[in-house]
Amino acid sequence: MYITIDERDRRPIYRQVVDEIKGLIARRELEEGSSLPPLRQVAADLGVNLNTIAFAYRQLQKEGLIKVRHGSGAIVTSRVVSGRTEEQLRVQLRTALTQLALAGLKHFEIKRMVNEELGILPSSRIV
Repeated sequence: MYITIDERDRRPIYRQVVDEIKGLIARRELEEGSSLPPLRQVAADLGVNLNTIAFAYRQLQKEGLIKVRHGSGAIVTSRVVSGRTEEQLRVQLRTALTQLALAGLKHFEIKRMVNEELGILPSSRIV
């Protein structure tokens, strides 16, 4: 598992870890049943506090993406975050698009960026 942390990123470190792992799951680089590295190893590799990684893993567990087994690590249990309506997902998308527009990107730049990111994801529906 390869994740990175950007110290210039405004998101908290735990959120960066959560988002990176979600990305790996969405791109199917981490399949259902895959083991995540132990907390201590991830914390050491990233040079961050163990509690930060533990919090990130708990967030992923709350969302139903991983199962943490005390003493034996964590495994990916799902590729789907359930419980969100289409409207809730649209609100998240709208928020992200608004941030891009506020950053000064033109519509064609936003479309190009979105298409590039979609190209990274598997083409079939993730279920």
